[in-house]
Amino acid sequence: MSTAEARKKDAREKIELGGLIVKAGLRYEKRALLLGLLVDASARIKADEAERTRLSELGAKAFADDA
Repeated sequence: MSTAEARKKDAREKIELGGLIVKAGLRYEKRALLLGLLVDASARIKADEAERTRLSELGAKAFADDA
């Protein structure tokens, strides 16, 4: 993969991730809060498979509601 292709792929991924923030209704929250939420969630899903499953199901439902 060329450098230009890698940069395009990276930019597209970042745009998609930003879209998730908007989809979750968090567009106007401060960046520090968003990062704190993500850091906390990361720790919780690494420590608790049930929490990972619960959050995955919640996210899948949110995607299905748009369809």
